Parts: sequence; C-alpha cells; structure tokens
Amino acid sequence: MSLALLFPGQGSQHVGMGRALAESEPAAAEVFGTADRVLNFPLSRLMWSGPEEELTETRNAQPAILAHSAAVLSVIRRRLGPVAFAAGHSLGEFSAHVAAGTISLEDALACVRERGELMHRAGTERPGTMAAVLGLADEEVEAVCARVDAGICVPANFNSSGQVVVSGDLAGVEQGLELATAAGAKRVVPLSVSGAFHSPLMEPAAEGLRRRLDSVDLRDPEFPVVSNATGKPVTTALEGRELLVRQLTSPVRWRASIDTMRAAGVDRFIEVGPGSVLCGLNRRNAKGAPCASVGEPADLERLPDRVVAS
Repeated sequence: MSLALLFPGQGSQHVGMGRALAESEPAAAEVFGTADRVLNFPLSRLMWSGPEEELTETRNAQPAILAHSAAVLSVIRRRLGPVAFAAGHSLGEFSAHVAAGTISLEDALACVRERGELMHRAGTERPGTMAAVLGLADEEVEAVCARVDAGICVPANFNSSGQVVVSGDLAGVEQGLELATAAGAKRVVPLSVSGAFHSPLMEPAAEGLRRRLDSVDLRDPEFPVVSNATGKPVTTALEGRELLVRQLTSPVRWRASIDTMRAAGVDRFIEVGPGSVLCGLNRRNAKGAPCASVGEPADLERLPDRVVAS
C-alpha cells in the first residue's frame, strides 16, 4: 500500500479554520504561533475571527492555508506510515514541499505571503479573471483558447475530466466562454479572483517570486513532490525551485499529477488542511482509492486506519 499527501490551494480558506485544532493540539498551536511571529501580524486571529473579506485577500489567504496545512501535518505525522508522494494544488505545492522537507515552514510562510502580494499586484497592473468550463475535454478547451483573438485566454487548471479553468484578461476570457458555450460546454462559471492566475499575466509575479526563492535555502525533498507545471515528480531542490516559479504562469496539471501517483502505485490519499476540494476531485481522478480530508479535530477521529496504516 502506498500513501500520498494532498495539499489544498487558495479558495479553501474560511473563517474559523484551525481554531479548534489549535485549542486541542499543542503541536498545531505552535505552528500557528510560528506563523504569527514570522509574518509579524496576528494571522491566526484573522483565520479564527475574520473578517472574511480580509482573510480572502490573496496575501492573507495563502499563508493562512499553508499554516493550517502545516498545523494538521504536525498532528498527524506520528500516525503516518511511509509517504510515497506529496502534491499541492497551486499554493498547496509550497505546503507539499514543507511536508517533504524541501523548505522550512518559516521560509515557506514568508515566500507565500510575498507570493500573494506579488500576484495581487500583477492582477492590479494587468486586470484579469478566471472561469471554470464544465463538460468539455481538455483538448476541446485548448482548441477554444487557441481561437480567442480578443485578448488572452489560456487553460489554467486541468482539475479533472470535464473540469478545466481558463484564465486571462477580461476580453479574452469573455470571448473564450462564448466559444466554449458554442462548443458544447455544459456550464461556464466565472470565478471571483483578483487576477489571471496561472497565465502570462502573472509574469511580473513570477519574476518577483524567483528573486525571493533565490534567497532561500532549499533541500532535496525527502520524498517526491509532484509538480503542478509538469505533473511529474520533483526529487531535487534545484528542480523544485524552478517549478515553483514556473507554476505561476503555467497551468495546474492536477489530473496528470494524480495519474502520475496512481501509476506509481499510490492507492490512498490524505488531503491535509482546510476543506475537501481535492478529495472531491479524486472521485473522478482516483476512483476507488480512499481519500480522507483532515482539517479539524473531528476529522482526526474519523481518519480511517486503511488510509493511515503503513
């Protein structure tokens, strides 16, 4: 049996996240205290009490989700058998590298705080948006994007069969959604985001993140981390650094990432952090493989032995 850890990305944050965990688990409380200290502001208070609109800001949501994932990991590590792989959706790739020992929690918190600020700034300077396209195959969405001539529209997240997110400037995405509907999409759903993430409009943010990561000490991961940008395992610090930068302007190849782990023998997953989005996607991406979402104390009690056992 082979276990993989999955880490959620932006959008999984919610007011109250991690509070009960911190109150019941000293190891988790220590992680939240570290986040407050490293970022020099009370992130944990914002996570637990809001306001929601402030927590949802990219610069706050990203370190909040990473801190929550790291807090959960600090509690469940002692219950885990060997970990074969880790993967994280967008921001979650940083959490996966924390789990694998590639980057320290402190450095990761500082990096994702700056990552969020850089992404917000890029979105302000070059406004953009994102939308989910449901019911078209990956290649059909790619063909739709290739036909857009009103602006930029590119695939941003290949999440599961029939669920692709597109990203770009306002005119490009608007045309892309019209073309997708004409091509037979079951639904197109505009997303509430502050920029065109995972598109060429994020190039200024990628440059800033590269400078930040160049100043950080990274180590070879203790177990492979599957990259968003390639859907393939990362085994060296050098490759990890490059792909964390590249993912800002590249699509998240999430279904390919799960396929890679399944092909390597992974047969059980734990989603570590707030929400259950990735286990939801696994109902399509990894049919039949158990997936447990762990974010709060009640989840720990329900964590199946078949997921945790070595």
